[in-house]
Amino acid sequence: MKKNIVLLDIIIYALFPLFIWHFVRDFIGDYYAMLLSSVPGIVYSVYRFYELKRINFFGVFILVTLMIETLIDILAGSSLQLLWNKVFYTAAMGLFFLGSIIIKKPITLYFGLDFAELQGYDRRFSKCFYYQKRLFRIFQLITFVFALRSGVLAAVKTMLIMEYGVEAFEKGIILRQAFSWLMTGFTIVGIFYIGKVIYTAPDLIKKAEQEIEEKRARSV
Repeated sequence: MKKNIVLLDIIIYALFPLFIWHFVRDFIGDYYAMLLSSVPGIVYSVYRFYELKRINFFGVFILVTLMIETLIDILAGSSLQLLWNKVFYTAAMGLFFLGSIIIKKPITLYFGLDFAELQGYDRRFSKCFYYQKRLFRIFQLITFVFALRSGVLAAVKTMLIMEYGVEAFEKGIILRQAFSWLMTGFTIVGIFYIGKVIYTAPDLIKKAEQEIEEKRARSV
C-alpha cells in the first residue's frame, strides 16, 4: 500500500469526489453528493490510522479532526452551508496551528515525536532533542507554514464560494489536493533539513543526552 499511497490519495481524495459531483449529484442533489463524496476519504483515513498499529498523538489528531469535519458536514443541512462550514473549519485549524506556536508547543514537533518513536527512538530523548533551539525553530517554522496554508486556503475558498456558489465545491477539491501535495513537499524538505542539522551538529545529541541524565538524577 505504501508504494501506491500517492495514487490512492489522488483516487480517493480527488477523482472519486469529482466523479460523484459530476455523475451522481443530478440524482441525489448537491448536498448529499457532497456528503457521499467524503465517505471514501473517511474510510481511507481510518484505515491509515489502523496501519499505524498503535495509538499516538498523530493518530488521535487525525481521528479527532476527521470526526469534527464529518460532524460539521452532517449538521450543515444544505450544500452552500456545508461549503461555508468547511471555510470556518479550515480557518479554525489555521488558528489552532498558530496557537500551538504561540504557546511553544508546535503540533508538528509532536508528529515528529510519534514518527521517531515508530522508528524505535526513545520518546523522552527525542523530545529533549527536538526542543534544542535550532531544531525547535524548524518545527515552529513548519507549523507556521501549516497555519499559513489553512489561512490562505480558507480565504481562497471564500472567494470561490462568493463567485461560484455551490459550484465552488469542485474547485475546492482540486485546490485542497494541490495544497496537500505542497505541504507534503515542504514537510519532506523540513525533515531532510532536520536530518542535515543532526548530522552536522552532534553536540545537540550530547546536550539532549545530558538533559535526560539530569532529569533522571533529579527523579531519583
